[in-house]
Amino acid sequence: MSVSGIFARIVALIGAAAVAWRRLQGGAHEPAVGSTPAIPAAKPQGSIPTLKMPTARGWAQGQIPVAAPGLKVNAFATGLKHPRWIHVLPNGDVTVAEALFLPGRIKTVFDYAMVSTMRRAAAVGVSPNRITLLRDADGDGVAETREVFLEGLNQPFGMALLGDNFYVGNTDGVVAFPYAAGATRITAPGRKLTEFKPGGHWTRSLLPSPDGRKLFVGVGSFSNIGDSGMAVEEGRAAIYELDLASGGSRIFASGLRNPVGLAWEPRTGVLWTVVNERDGLGDETPPDYLTAVPGGRRWTIGYRRIRPRSQRPSRRTTRWAGTPRRSASAGCPPARCPAFRRAWPSGSTAPGTAAR
Repeated sequence: MSVSGIFARIVALIGAAAVAWRRLQGGAHEPAVGSTPAIPAAKPQGSIPTLKMPTARGWAQGQIPVAAPGLKVNAFATGLKHPRWIHVLPNGDVTVAEALFLPGRIKTVFDYAMVSTMRRAAAVGVSPNRITLLRDADGDGVAETREVFLEGLNQPFGMALLGDNFYVGNTDGVVAFPYAAGATRITAPGRKLTEFKPGGHWTRSLLPSPDGRKLFVGVGSFSNIGDSGMAVEEGRAAIYELDLASGGSRIFASGLRNPVGLAWEPRTGVLWTVVNERDGLGDETPPDYLTAVPGGRRWTIGYRRIRPRSQRPSRRTTRWAGTPRRSASAGCPPARCPAFRRAWPSGSTAPGTAAR
C-alpha cells in the first residue's frame, strides 16, 4: 500500500471514530429526508471534519444490484474507466463519459487528506477524457460493440444530441461536434460554444430545452464555500441558459452550490436539479437536495439552515442526505417503472460498470 493509501486509511479510521463520538454526544436522529426534513443543528467540525468516503469496489462475479419490483438489472458493459454520465441516443446507442477529478495544488495537511481519501475511492487520477459508445444490436441487454466515440476532451460529463450536433459539457465549456446517425466515432474537430472556469466542482450537466433551441448547463462552485475567495467563484454555482442560435448565454439560476443532473418534470415542464450542498457543518447539515428551479431565482450557500423566504427553494423540494452524493435526476415512464409511478429515481453503479 502506498503512503497516500496508508494516510487515507488513517484518515478514514479517525473520521469514523469522530463520527461515532459525535453521534454518541448528540444522540441518534432521523435521516433528513422528505419535503420537511428534520435537519440536525449545525456543528463546527474543527480540524477533523465528518467525512464518509466509500472505497471503490466492483461487483463480485455473478453479483447484481437488487432491482425494484418490475425491473431487472444486469451488467451492460464492464471495464470502463470511471464512467460519470450516460446518454442514450435515438438509435439506442449508449454514450458514456469517462473522466476523473484532477486535484489542484496541495497546500495543507487537510488537502492531502482529502486527495488521499478520494484516491482511495478511485475518484482521482489521470482522467481518460473520452466518451465511449456502447451498442447492443441484438437487444440481449449486453453491449457487444464498444468504440471510442470521442477522445482528447477536457473532463467531459454532460452530453446532448440535437439534430446533427452532439454537444459535450467539458469542464471548461460546451463543445458541439458534427454527428451522423449511426456513427460509432467522431473525428471532426469540435466547435466551442461557451467557456466556463475549470476545476473545483468540475462536472457540467447538459439538458436541451423542450423546443431544442437552448441548452441548460450546470456549473458548480470552485470550493466548498468560497474558501479561495469570491473572485474565483464569479460565474459559478449556477445553471446557465445557452441560446444555440445566437451563441449567447445567461445565468438562469444562481446560488446552487453544485447542481449535478438536470431534468424536466414531465407534468409541469419545470426544470429540476440535484444540488450537492456545503461540507463542514456535520452529518446531513445541510443535506443535499432535489429541487425545482424557477428561472431568475437566486439560492444561498451559507451557514444558516433557514433561508430567507424570498430565497428559499420551491416547496416542491425533496432533501436527501448521506453518501454517496446524489448526482442524478431522471423521469421514468409509469408503464416501464411501475414501482416509481410518482417518483424520480436516482442511483449509482459499480466502478467501471454501466448497468441496464
